[in-house]
Amino acid sequence: MIDIIKKEGDFVEYIKRIVDEEIKNKLKIMGAVLIKGPKWCGKTTSAKQIAKSVLEMQNPDLQENYIELANTKPSLLLEGEKPRLIDEWQLVPKLWNAVRYSIDNIGLPNQYILTGSATPTEDPSLHSGVGRFAFVTMKPMTLYESGDSNGKISLKEILEGNREIDGIKTDLEYEKIAYVLCRGGWPNAIKLPEKEALEISKNYIDVLCESDISRIDGTSRNPNLARAILKAYARQVSTINSDQALIEDVKANYSNVSDRTIIEYLTVLKKLYIIEEIEAWNPNIRSKTAIRTSPKKSMIDPSLAIAALGVSPKEIMLDIRTYGLLFENLVNRDLSVYVNAIGGNLKHYRDRYQLECDNVIHFNDGRYALIEVKLGGTRIKEAEEHLLTLKKLILQNQPKIGEPEFLMIITGTDIAYTTENNVLVVPIGCLKN
Repeated sequence: MIDIIKKEGDFVEYIKRIVDEEIKNKLKIMGAVLIKGPKWCGKTTSAKQIAKSVLEMQNPDLQENYIELANTKPSLLLEGEKPRLIDEWQLVPKLWNAVRYSIDNIGLPNQYILTGSATPTEDPSLHSGVGRFAFVTMKPMTLYESGDSNGKISLKEILEGNREIDGIKTDLEYEKIAYVLCRGGWPNAIKLPEKEALEISKNYIDVLCESDISRIDGTSRNPNLARAILKAYARQVSTINSDQALIEDVKANYSNVSDRTIIEYLTVLKKLYIIEEIEAWNPNIRSKTAIRTSPKKSMIDPSLAIAALGVSPKEIMLDIRTYGLLFENLVNRDLSVYVNAIGGNLKHYRDRYQLECDNVIHFNDGRYALIEVKLGGTRIKEAEEHLLTLKKLILQNQPKIGEPEFLMIITGTDIAYTTENNVLVVPIGCLKN
């Protein structure tokens, strides 16, 4: 369900984001909060709901003047009612140290909100921000934020012991999931008719390859090569395949490109928050040589992978394997937001004996939960067996870790239930934080 907030003076209704409370809470104790994340995900819009004055570094009428001031007397740009929003601060990295110095002088929290859609080039002159800045990551909208999930099943409530899920239904099923995969969680897309909404992620890829990938550090890069790398990466989302496999895929069409160049492009895509890989969970339940520690490949939103592949919702539905991998990417996006809001982080597990767990939630207090992801209902039994085997292995070899708080299978089906082995089967269209 979309939670809409109207703010006096706004002409557009604001859709509340899960991360909003995190921003407010961190501002209560820190001088500044940096909101980082991909373009178009809603960082500025959310920040404006909290800020009392705004400096928009991308304003084309004033940008040149702002840059000159930032390089001569940056303190002038920081004047204004607090908290003051500095949007796209990375366009003039010197603003970072100016904000840090201002916080030190004022000595109070709730002073600045910075947003950035790219990590700036490494600069040893920039202070780390420790003790002054808090960091918040914003992603495109989850299905709960966009209103596509009814949110009748809460991860927080499950963690607290409320497991009454049997019979809860969603109308987000096979065909509609294919559509939301292609549309993505971009706030502008949520408000558009279906045909127009599907163009947002395609336009994103165009801007990314033709402009952003070179503008980030002023280095000219080949748009066609960027597209080829994105396409190769999109084919491997939700896998732990090595970068070498991706490199070989790219070289099938760009044989003269070096491995180093491809890795450099991938690094830039990470700095632009397009790629966000999921780290492996290592509970030491087998020998270190048995556990595969490669990160799981993931894109910040599955719509970007689909746009890079150049396919439609109908084509996705005809390719079950690709559909399943992209669905897992969607679940990764949503789960990471939900889990972060309740004090945890997302990992994955896989070993050389082919025992896997698509997602491991590790909570800040040491508790954990095991989650498998299955698009359809035919492989739910297999997923349940994976979860039960991993649980048994943990209890046998690392009893100090304790039992998982819950076992869950997240699906693209329409009804929630609990199996005989107390495994929760939860449609993604019912889930929220």
